[in-house]
Amino acid sequence: MKGAIKSVLAEELDNSLRMKRGYEGALKKLPVGCLAKRKIKGHEYYYLAKREGKKVKFLYKGKLSKEEINKYEKAKMMRKKYRKLLSQAKKQIKFLKGVLRGKEPV
Repeated sequence: MKGAIKSVLAEELDNSLRMKRGYEGALKKLPVGCLAKRKIKGHEYYYLAKREGKKVKFLYKGKLSKEEINKYEKAKMMRKKYRKLLSQAKKQIKFLKGVLRGKEPV
């Protein structure tokens, strides 16, 4: 019976690894950075804030349309969602690898 449990856990591990790769791929497809709005002399201007090494760089985007703003906001929400799912997948992979090695009781 133990062989059947281990095979199910191994299958779940493969599934979790596949999901992890999918989440990482989806994160790479999203635009990098997030919008920062600055109000200068009554006008709104947008900058794209993104990290380069340890520093945060702000790239001037100017005045953006509502569609562009919505695109960046949607990307920000999707990035948050995928990061959370990726974190859960990594925890599950760590747990399953431990169980299959025999470090955790089944």
